[in-house]
Amino acid sequence: MSKSREPVESLLLYYLFKWSIVSPMLHLYFRGRIYGAENVPTEGPLVVVSNHASDFDPPILSNCMRRPVAFMAKEELFKVPILKQAITLYGAYPVKRESADRSAIRSAINSLENGWATGVFLQGTRTPDGRITEPKLGAALIAAKAKAPLLPVSLWGTHAIASKGSGLPRPVPLTVRIGKLIEAPGSSDREELEALTQRCAIEINAMHDLGR
Repeated sequence: MSKSREPVESLLLYYLFKWSIVSPMLHLYFRGRIYGAENVPTEGPLVVVSNHASDFDPPILSNCMRRPVAFMAKEELFKVPILKQAITLYGAYPVKRESADRSAIRSAINSLENGWATGVFLQGTRTPDGRITEPKLGAALIAAKAKAPLLPVSLWGTHAIASKGSGLPRPVPLTVRIGKLIEAPGSSDREELEALTQRCAIEINAMHDLGR
């Protein structure tokens, strides 16, 4: 039986991290703008699908959802004491690098069944300008198997955060646009998954093209 909300301890950690670090950074340092926050369901399973251009994307995206978002994380991080417990509590689940890890997909589905929002980058990897050029079917497949709706999100400006030769992030302006909820696919039929994936890519790129 699926749950409607994340564990209380995960919610507490989420809000602590959000209000002490991520939100001040986003609004003061990056002068962040957020559009469409009212489109986010406050509870229940949800696949948040977005573009990806920076290592800063997961915390920024989760911050703007106003609820925890579970992301795949490198399996090596789960071998580090304390960090393992912290990211697990925050909803992360391990994935093997350079492989299509079925256990990670299963973990994503499990998190959805437990009431989490799960974040999936539509192209699976970072792109230089944040635009999606080669969307993958993973998000649609996970949504189909978990019977969870999808929420397209555009992260604009994050590609410019990293500065060569500097360990500090650049204070570039960021804009997050949250689209309308998309119903879960009715089946795992490849044609339907491909159509839904293309729809997500088109909507995310359209929001991204709006710029600041």
